Amino acid sequence: MLLAQRGFRVQVFEKQDVIGGRNAEVRLGDYRFDLGPTFLMMKFLLDELFAEGGRRSTDYLQFKQLDPMYELRFHDRSMLVHSDPQAMKAEIERNFPGEGASLDRFLARESQRFEKLYPCLQKPYGTLASMISPTLLAAVPHIAAGRSLYDVLGDYFRSEELRLAFTFQSKYLGMSPWDCPGLFTMIPYTEHAHGIYHVMGGLSRISEAFAQVAREEGAEIHTSAPVKRVLLDGRRACGLELESGEKIHCDHVVLNADFGHAMSTLFDEKDLQRYKPSSLRKLRFSCSTFMMYLGLDHTYDTEHHMIVFSRNYKKNIHAITNGKADLDDVSMYVRNAQKSDPYGAPPGHSALYILVPVANNTSGLPWHEYKERYRAKVLQLLRESTPYGDVTPHIRQELVITPEDWEKRQSVFLGATFNMAHSWNQMLYLRPHNQFEEFENCYLVGGGTHPGSGLPTIFESARISANLICEKCAIPFPVAKPLELALA
Repeated sequence: MLLAQRGFRVQVFEKQDVIGGRNAEVRLGDYRFDLGPTFLMMKFLLDELFAEGGRRSTDYLQFKQLDPMYELRFHDRSMLVHSDPQAMKAEIERNFPGEGASLDRFLARESQRFEKLYPCLQKPYGTLASMISPTLLAAVPHIAAGRSLYDVLGDYFRSEELRLAFTFQSKYLGMSPWDCPGLFTMIPYTEHAHGIYHVMGGLSRISEAFAQVAREEGAEIHTSAPVKRVLLDGRRACGLELESGEKIHCDHVVLNADFGHAMSTLFDEKDLQRYKPSSLRKLRFSCSTFMMYLGLDHTYDTEHHMIVFSRNYKKNIHAITNGKADLDDVSMYVRNAQKSDPYGAPPGHSALYILVPVANNTSGLPWHEYKERYRAKVLQLLRESTPYGDVTPHIRQELVITPEDWEKRQSVFLGATFNMAHSWNQMLYLRPHNQFEEFENCYLVGGGTHPGSGLPTIFESARISANLICEKCAIPFPVAKPLELALA
């Protein structure tokens, strides 16, 4: 979208019959689901991307801010998480007496960290010199070096469960709260400071809106057009060969495929240096997910988003992030979009989305054998630990996706649905570069490059790579707004 707006002739080649990748729509009869992302944070960034082309996001998408943002369920209590600070303090005080006032300190201190770190996400780190840029040096005092996310939350909250209420997002970075770098406190901060939104019709509508604008600007989008390999002229990317045998020659190649999958399939190993397929497993990848999409002939008065914590959360997350199977004590996320949006199901019905974090395929677990057992476990947890009760009699449509399915059907390396982990040795310059270091004229976007996984950062990776291409071609482009303007 950005490149088409800036005057480039753009062609997109998509393997699936629908666009969006992990942000596509799933259809089961009369029911509609998002395949992957369901939380929209940092909406202001999405607004910026449309504004750069003289458009308004609201001309293409309808947004609804959620408050409560989500419900958290522990084994002995439940808690609503609000974006309104006063309501949130009251809810903390109800569940954890004496700790409500700590929210003010959290918001005040973490706003400073976010202000310094957010501009670092908007810049590329393709050279060692970029690591001593004024923007990054100004952020250094705020990175909480040597401290984990859980440690930093301990500066504000005493109760372990209350800390977990602000750290559960870390598993989507491929790490446990006890290992995740403390600087990622900016994730729960931005939820509380800027809110969580739902896109009416599902977050997959964002992909469709990007495609609509790109087409309006002359881009050509080809679905059911899998790419066989990237064409090279020495160390320069010069085009694509499709599975059909057709060759497409171009000046620049942008890869939005899963990073590990792309390295394993789109290049000959002899042409790769740092990221040979044989060395990819030395990198650290995120967890995977066991997914259930249920079309139900019943409606439920539950929150739009719900997270159910396992009884021994630390043990469960440690096992998951270290590639071990834990089939007994699981955590679960449930989205009941019908709470806010009638699009996904017929009247009187629900389209329930269930995500269970599990180890990626380094676990060696034969999911084709464990699939039914795990399905039963999820339905049991839903029945015993949530207001949904026994949904089994109401199931009219069902799709289950396991880590094996993510890898084999969705082309996700190791089934690691959140891509490479965000450990200290896999961030900034040490993450695959937006201007891919292996080949000239080859650029990366998505969770496997800087800034990392999650919709807002993936959007930012697109802007960074688009800017790099424009710089190389001496084409002017809008400069990202300072944070205070972006949030005005």
